[in-house]
Amino acid sequence: MKSLRYLFLFVVLCFGFQKSTAQVYRFKTSTLSVMDKNDKGAWNKWSDFKKAEIIITLDGKKDRFIVNSRDLQLYTIDSYMEKVSTENDDTIGFNCTDNDGAKCVILIVTRKKEDNRMQFYINYTDLKMVYNIDKTK
Repeated sequence: MKSLRYLFLFVVLCFGFQKSTAQVYRFKTSTLSVMDKNDKGAWNKWSDFKKAEIIITLDGKKDRFIVNSRDLQLYTIDSYMEKVSTENDDTIGFNCTDNDGAKCVILIVTRKKEDNRMQFYINYTDLKMVYNIDKTK
């Protein structure tokens, strides 16, 4: 009985000290559109999509997004939102802080009825950006 207790303790310690590893996801974008607010505080229309072939990295271990655009954008994940699924979309959200200290919400949206097309949104109170994500194989 005593040896069984030691075996149990050993197993608990082995699993308790295992290093957990979070995954790193990389997304390749194809195009970018932006929308901002006008002088009266109303949202303007989305701009036309422009070519934007960059890599966006979600580093779960470091709780951050890296957007490898001409000006490197770093977003620290403050909290993870619950996944929201509707008939049309699956949305995963993140409350973030950018490298200038501004708060924003990042959303990864999968458009179910559009062949599971993915989009990456960066939403500030006065600016929104959306990247279309290419499917990776």
